[in-house]
Amino acid sequence: MSSKFKSEKIGVYGSEKLAQSWVITFASAGYQVVIYDSQNNKIKKAIKNIREQLKSLEKDKLLKGNLKKEDYFQCISGSSDINALKDTILIQECELEDLEITKKIFQELDGVVDVETILSSSTGIFRPSLFSDGLKHKSQVIVCHPVEPPYFVPLVEIVPSPWTKPEVVTKTQDIMTAVGQTPVVLSREIDGFVINRIQFSILNEVWRLIEAKIVDVQDIEKVISQGLGLRYAFYGPLESNHLNAEGMKSSIERYGEAVYRVSQSMTEIPRMSRSAITEEICQQMNKIVPLNRLKERQTWRDECLARLAILKKKMNEAS
Repeated sequence: MSSKFKSEKIGVYGSEKLAQSWVITFASAGYQVVIYDSQNNKIKKAIKNIREQLKSLEKDKLLKGNLKKEDYFQCISGSSDINALKDTILIQECELEDLEITKKIFQELDGVVDVETILSSSTGIFRPSLFSDGLKHKSQVIVCHPVEPPYFVPLVEIVPSPWTKPEVVTKTQDIMTAVGQTPVVLSREIDGFVINRIQFSILNEVWRLIEAKIVDVQDIEKVISQGLGLRYAFYGPLESNHLNAEGMKSSIERYGEAVYRVSQSMTEIPRMSRSAITEEICQQMNKIVPLNRLKERQTWRDECLARLAILKKKMNEAS
């Protein structure tokens, strides 16, 4: 086997959009990647979509590493036989966020793998202990929660359960780094992990502001896309405070009490599914991005993220 390809095999359980992005991500490092889905027609559709994506990525010079699209093709295969996932170093589960479904999937995988395979879920909601307790290979279960789509957004949260072996955490981190991801390892599991706890806090305050008729949906989108998001594309909220004053200590001395005072004024957590303004927000969002243009907008998003990644790489190299 050529040195640009790896002999190790990685499995992806599922065939929808997230799974396809994971497949391309793993293949970018030369891993042999097998897509598993119980339905052959879904596998064929996924591989067709992946090929189209790779053609587009090569055309736009957005392929990672030294591989050409033909090299990626050699790395990717599919199977409707669960036994095709044997002898993999990692299986990345990419199915619906449904705890009962996730439990069944990991029970199924538990009967297939040996002690060498890492069983990883893409969930951004469920603590790994909730679907791994009672499994024979529960010490090999972990969460690798990406920011979608992982091929374009490198951050991935690695979340161990209380019984995940330390060497599984280390090996998972090494694999994610090898495929170009930026892993953040949590010391222990917690509801919502880190990304969603921060994201949910933003969503809650957005809901409050719209409900109070302070701003509308379009203005909220501008606040993030034309304001905070531009900063956060290159550095986080703590460095933002650090740079906006003479260091973090100075920032706390200037603004610490104001942060506390304003935060105290926030009302109780909104119940989005039962809010009186839910329908209004949905209608405004449908005007901004009509439902029949979602796929087009998703493609635009991916292209923006890819070009931002290139810019960030150049900025990091220059610093």
